[in-house]
Amino acid sequence: MNSKPFFTPEEKRLFFSRYRQLLRALYDPSGKEDLHKARELMRRVVAHDHDGGQEKSGVNPLLCSMDTAAIAACEIGLGAKPVLAHLLHRHVAEELVTIDEVEKLFGDEVAQIIRRLLRASGLYTRNTAVDSENFHRLLFSFAEDVRVILLMIADRLYMMRNGKQLYDDPADRERLVREASYLYAPLAHRLGLYAIKGELEDLSLKYTEPEQFNFIKGKLSETKLSRDAYIAEFVRPVRERLDREGFCFDIKGRTKSIHSIYNKIKKQDIEFENIYDLFAIRVVLTAPLESIDKERSECWRAFSIITGMYQSNPKRMKDWISIPKSNGYESLHTTVMGPQNRWVEVQIRTQRMDEIAERGLAAHWKYKGVKEESGLDEFLAGVRRALESKDTSPYELMRNFRMDLYKDEIYVFTPQGKLIKLPENSTVVDFAFAVHTTLGLKCSGAKVNGRNAPIRHVLHSGDTVAIQTSPSQSPSQGWLTFVTTSKARIKIKQALREEAAKSAGLAREMIQRRFKNRKIEPDEGRLMRYIKKKGYKTVTDFYLDIAADRLDPSQVIEDYLELERKEREAGATEARSAGSFVAATEAEEISHQPDMLVIDKDLRGIEYKLAKCCNPIFGDDIFAFVSTQGIKIHRRDCPNEAQMRARFGYRIVEARWSGKGVSDYVAGLMIAGRDDISIVSNITSVISREKGVSLRLLNIDSADGFFQGNFGVVVKDFNSLALLIGKIKSLKGVMTVERLAAPDRGDPSRPPSGA
Repeated sequence: MNSKPFFTPEEKRLFFSRYRQLLRALYDPSGKEDLHKARELMRRVVAHDHDGGQEKSGVNPLLCSMDTAAIAACEIGLGAKPVLAHLLHRHVAEELVTIDEVEKLFGDEVAQIIRRLLRASGLYTRNTAVDSENFHRLLFSFAEDVRVILLMIADRLYMMRNGKQLYDDPADRERLVREASYLYAPLAHRLGLYAIKGELEDLSLKYTEPEQFNFIKGKLSETKLSRDAYIAEFVRPVRERLDREGFCFDIKGRTKSIHSIYNKIKKQDIEFENIYDLFAIRVVLTAPLESIDKERSECWRAFSIITGMYQSNPKRMKDWISIPKSNGYESLHTTVMGPQNRWVEVQIRTQRMDEIAERGLAAHWKYKGVKEESGLDEFLAGVRRALESKDTSPYELMRNFRMDLYKDEIYVFTPQGKLIKLPENSTVVDFAFAVHTTLGLKCSGAKVNGRNAPIRHVLHSGDTVAIQTSPSQSPSQGWLTFVTTSKARIKIKQALREEAAKSAGLAREMIQRRFKNRKIEPDEGRLMRYIKKKGYKTVTDFYLDIAADRLDPSQVIEDYLELERKEREAGATEARSAGSFVAATEAEEISHQPDMLVIDKDLRGIEYKLAKCCNPIFGDDIFAFVSTQGIKIHRRDCPNEAQMRARFGYRIVEARWSGKGVSDYVAGLMIAGRDDISIVSNITSVISREKGVSLRLLNIDSADGFFQGNFGVVVKDFNSLALLIGKIKSLKGVMTVERLAAPDRGDPSRPPSGA
């Protein structure tokens, strides 16, 4: 039977066109040699897939990889190692190439990038945008290696360019657009990839508002001739003057992105014809690379010539040469009055500055030694700060992170002359936290340019700020209404939580003493029902009202006794709540009967154990590992799977279930949601009603209006677990339900015992 060719003639032509493009982009000879090795590995992939390489979308996967690699190398400027990692990581994921083989051929660095890419990419099988833990993990992958961000940006740009071809389902395209506009465009902005940021936003608009996109695109096409004529009229005398002064340069006009024009029309409620700043003029100078000062002086000289020819607007002048942006952006911007009394924005920069402006932080590697990469360090420090707040709600974490990515910067000085970069609209408190956390927590005011200023005073570029502190000062809830930086917000919330926990703890102890003095042994479940009846959403809020004297402890005890009397009379049953479950509750030991398990090709009846690091259940995709303690069965998605394959690949044997499951298995679930007095009762009620399912253990923590709990449930097989998860997800207040590697702990990072 004739098998379908892996490449069509057109796909083959495109593949080798991209391959040659990569060879030209990877100017390092060793990079080209590695690319040839990667090509040989790809031959194996082609030979392996006899049915053709198309995915469900009909697009050839190798062509996808090669197109994305071309974006990473040619448009972002990444070097050979991350490009190779991108080309190979999909084949490692599909087990067509082993990570050991990659490490042997290309070195540890490429293998490490592949591991991080696989971890970060795997998060997108779930809803990362609204899953706090997944988003934390994604940010951690970014913080480990900025090249992971750049590769994923290249991947999202490729998918956005080919969205209609890759995704038939409108819901899938909508998710892709949401991720691109909500996460990847802001990331590209923060990393200085302005061209890619603009394209991602334009493509998002094309999918979400096709009529508006096509309208603006059509208008730009209609006005192109007149716009080009005006640019030529403006540029002609500038070009002649710069030629006479001996400059080597290039001048080009740049039209605003469709997305930015759309935002201006929407925000200012104006017609397209009333937008005058549709374009900017960019002057790119060829200046010697050996001296930053020489580059800057050439830019200032060109600036003085242009502003001498056309009247400038001093309010629209921006100097990002003396103090570059954190993402490395350097340029002089000014707005001048051109012919026909039209304002024209002019940008002046050198070739080096222009490449960094187009390719962002990635271009710094090309100019290593010319400029330090402090902007990259600042960005990664910001990512790590975002990770500090484990209790932040997922929506707030995402919103704060996105806001930090987009904000413009101001430049403020300490009394010693140290420069501190802050987001626009930052306050005295933001500055204090930027200098030191302790300074922020005790900040009572400041002297700004020698004058006293309150803590909420908004700072401006060029201000000199001396922070004033008080030992009795501490953050209040009101501080959150005016601070701007994520670091200040995170530290203030942390301090407020610690203070609230301390106050609530003292109130709890006081209530317990009052009960004891009256020789009353309170029932925890009844007390929780009383708290719910009083209208409190969390137990912490109840105790905080007692601490603030908004609730009389004596009245609480009387109300509790009255509830006890009524429940005793009515024969009420006990109900429990999230706040009351603070420790694990064990059930009886589970007995295991031997299920039908087929190991290797057809080996049955062999003694085995279920690995505790991932707790497989009947129906899971599994494999067998020959350990020093006998054969152990692991899930395919075991957190230790990659480590075992890398170190002990020869001890891994295929395995599969056969027949029907006849044993009981323990599975761990992590459930999170909004803290409500009855939420745990509702969850346990769902578990108890399921046939063949029982609760073995649970452990609940709640803070700041949210709860997170680990539940151990006994099930017959994978299908019954999946059914249970679906029913728990449908409960009001439940936000996420995830299966844990192990039922009694949330940390799957420990290696498997006996390995």
